[in-house]
Amino acid sequence: MGRLNPLSLQMQITRMFEQGQSFFATTKVQEWLKERGHNPMDYDIIFHQKPAPPGSKEVMVVQIELRRKDGQPVDSWLQEQANLQA
Repeated sequence: MGRLNPLSLQMQITRMFEQGQSFFATTKVQEWLKERGHNPMDYDIIFHQKPAPPGSKEVMVVQIELRRKDGQPVDSWLQEQANLQA
């Protein structure tokens, strides 16, 4: 069973960027993919920094884009889960 973490993947990645630890963000997403039974080597992982939605306590959020290296579409559920906001 995977570790229970109250923060969504997107929030964890956003905090990494805020704390100057963006270098480790790709590894975090790769671990997240492994926990869900996906091979991280099958994906390109791209991060997009965007302003946080109005009313949010955050200044910015980091959107995670997954692209399959074989050109196949990424499972929409997986993409949604990567950017799920807690």
